[in-house]
Amino acid sequence: MTLPALSTATHLVNVPLLYKGKVRELYDLGEHVLIVVTDRISAFDYVLEPPVPAKGTVLNKLSAFWFEQTAQLISNHVVHTDVNLLGDAVKDKELLDGRIMVCRRAERIDIECVVRGYITGGGWRQYQSSGEVNGMKLPEGLRKNEAFPEPIFTPAAKNDVGHDEDIPLSRMKELVGGELALQLRDKSLMLYKFARDYCSKHGIILADCKFEFGLIDGEIILIDEIFTPDSSRFWDEKNYALDIEIDSMDKEPVRTYLASSDWDKNSEPDPLPQAVVEETTRRYTDIYSRITGASL
Repeated sequence: MTLPALSTATHLVNVPLLYKGKVRELYDLGEHVLIVVTDRISAFDYVLEPPVPAKGTVLNKLSAFWFEQTAQLISNHVVHTDVNLLGDAVKDKELLDGRIMVCRRAERIDIECVVRGYITGGGWRQYQSSGEVNGMKLPEGLRKNEAFPEPIFTPAAKNDVGHDEDIPLSRMKELVGGELALQLRDKSLMLYKFARDYCSKHGIILADCKFEFGLIDGEIILIDEIFTPDSSRFWDEKNYALDIEIDSMDKEPVRTYLASSDWDKNSEPDPLPQAVVEETTRRYTDIYSRITGASL
């Protein structure tokens, strides 16, 4: 049976809502936090309608997969992902199955840790205008989508309102302290290289990605999500080329549709066409099966 898309879980959870993001909802379990990943989809800072079936399940199960794969490299916030252990905290276990994660509480470090293996997207736009990315001077003559000899760390200061702000490492040191900044850089680069090599064995290029970290009793741990289509740029190796816009394995159908529409990006957009929603579901489920070898 195909379950309906889930735009919110507030009617399915019996404990207090702590925070509602664009996609994730956090609920108070006392000692721990319950994260429910909905099927909401956002683009250009707007949450769009309708929700995309299976998207939340892919994000949650893919994060769980990667948290397990990287557990030997760094600790994370996962306690369990079994909806049946939640008891009376939830009302409909079938609807929530596959999209919940019970997590340890951590003090969030307000830095988005971005690693770029290729010069594309926002990094390419910075380079075009200044020859730099996050204040780092790069060699002249780089071409769009070219791989860096070594991946680079390009952090951003997190803003709960508006866009995150790209910053140089020197500014990150001022914000969180020099020792912590270098630890986060090194852990981010280590994680990127691990996933890049894993994806390469499955015909996928991990172009760039972002991490969030937290602290528990002074220990740095991974939180939020990792190596999902919402936090990483995946390319099919067969589509890789220089100097073009590579079709990424994520919500690209949504971005393409909105960019070609007459939407002004300053008002609520019209609902997405069904064909765009279906293609987006296909993209998310495809990247999940390509990476994990399993089906939803």
